[in-house]
Amino acid sequence: MAAVESARGGAGRSGQAGSAGSGTARPELQGIGRSRFVVGMALAVVLPPAVEVLVTLAGYRNFAIIMLLHLAVAVAVAAIGGFWPAVVAAVLGTTLLNYFSADPVGTLSIADPSTLFTLLVFLAVACSVALAVGLATRRAQEAARSGAEATALSELALRILSSDGSLESFLEKVRSRLDVDAVTLVAGGPPGGRRVGPDRPAAGSGPDWGRGSITEWAVLASAGTSAPVTRAAADHAVVVDSRYTLLINGGPPAGQAFSGQHQRMLAAFGAFLVAILERRQLVASMQDNQRLSEGNKMRTSILRAVSHDLRTPLAGIKLAVSSLRQEDVRFSPEDERELLATIEDSADRLDHLIGNLLDMSRITADSVNPLLRGLGWAEVLPDALRGLPAARIRVEVPPNLPRVEADAGMLERVVANLVENALKYAPEADVVLTARAGEGIALAGRPASEFRVVDRGSGVAPAAVLDMFQPFQRLNDSQRTGGGRTVGIGLGLAVANGFTEAMGGTLAAEPTPGGGLTMVVTLPLWEGPLP
Repeated sequence: MAAVESARGGAGRSGQAGSAGSGTARPELQGIGRSRFVVGMALAVVLPPAVEVLVTLAGYRNFAIIMLLHLAVAVAVAAIGGFWPAVVAAVLGTTLLNYFSADPVGTLSIADPSTLFTLLVFLAVACSVALAVGLATRRAQEAARSGAEATALSELALRILSSDGSLESFLEKVRSRLDVDAVTLVAGGPPGGRRVGPDRPAAGSGPDWGRGSITEWAVLASAGTSAPVTRAAADHAVVVDSRYTLLINGGPPAGQAFSGQHQRMLAAFGAFLVAILERRQLVASMQDNQRLSEGNKMRTSILRAVSHDLRTPLAGIKLAVSSLRQEDVRFSPEDERELLATIEDSADRLDHLIGNLLDMSRITADSVNPLLRGLGWAEVLPDALRGLPAARIRVEVPPNLPRVEADAGMLERVVANLVENALKYAPEADVVLTARAGEGIALAGRPASEFRVVDRGSGVAPAAVLDMFQPFQRLNDSQRTGGGRTVGIGLGLAVANGFTEAMGGTLAAEPTPGGGLTMVVTLPLWEGPLP
């Protein structure tokens, strides 16, 4: 991270400063910061005379060694300031060699042609070495910047993939990396799909680009300021593709380009941005598909229930009514009572099934709004057990239990469905209803109370317990578990579970000691005023 910031601060800003007049950086500043260029130029002026002063003070006048010293100065200057400072050092060194070391000493004239050739070769070698050293220095700096940039982008990609994928956090990373004031993402691009790159000012992208406010493009996210960047106030507009545009405040002045490094980072940011948006669209599409699948499953199950469970009681009612309407047949009072009882029983079954279907549709649509108040377990039992065989139900609920927080109608349906399920699958034994409250019973940190429906039936295999609470999970009579209990009962347990959760409670299944199944309803205690 620090390497990226350093490269951006040196090369990036230097490139921008050098392009203030012409729009492109001068060759001497490409890869070399302005400060290093200035230092190199100063050394090119100071070091060659310093070499001559030192050798003069030392009384050393070996022409070849002095020439090598000047070559070393040119190489050092090239490493620091680049090619042109090194050329200055080489020319100045050649001039000083001619004046102080070549005969005749003290003049710029050259008596020996071989000395002139030597000085020209020295100048050519010094310039060539300076060019090579400067080029190597620039390549090393570019490699360092590229490595730091790749590391930063790799780290950014990992953070994006492991983050929550929010656009705001991504844009904040973009803003901090580019060192700009604010970034806003809008849905839309320039007219006709023309791309406005980071090296091209938005104001010059077309006559229609600047019209209208940002709200016409649909703001997706913003970072750096509380209010989104408006089109009129944006310094730069970067179209990441034909669908999305980044409006940027800060960075280079409007009309000037981002540095090459920043342009590469903007391209990478654009790719990441499109990936994030497409991932969000994919997640939304998956959720929609899941909801559609669940809806199709629910509709298919309802059709099955209508085709089987609803038609069975209707067939019984129609048969009994048709029999009673036969004028040529006289039924005894006992037969009439039996046929009427069949009609009543089938109508009750039909009403119960339709009620469960309606309740399940409310639960699935998240339209269950419980009216919570303080209720005692015993208060809902008379209505919940109406129509059920009282001889097979034993109520052992203590009369002094604290009230629970519940909706009377929902709690009544929960108890009725649980008891009906127990009676259906434990036909040879009584069903026991108990309740308790006290230490050790809590729900989400609140004191709670338990209501238990205990049967001595065949029980349910542990692997099938979770399936019991799913709607329309009843299997055929031949598909049984363990000792013979059918897995699930259709809608009864699903409705009981949905209503219990809507009231803030839980519904669980436990094996009854000695065989059977115990359904446990846990609800928080009522903490409001008592009636």
